Amino acid sequence: MAKLFFAASALVALKDRRGATAIEYGLIAAGVSVVIAATVWLIGGNLSTIFTGIKDALVKP
Repeated sequence: MAKLFFAASALVALKDRRGATAIEYGLIAAGVSVVIAATVWLIGGNLSTIFTGIKDALVKP
């Protein structure tokens, strides 16, 4: 009887994909976060230079 219960629970666990889907979405979100962080890190210095140039152009009479 215990073996039957274990087999039935294993089948239910295999059919339930909610946990796997949540993990997949978490991995996608982590990947997107890494891409955003890398992009900001790579172009951050250039953006600072661009915004400083714009600020200086606006401040001058």
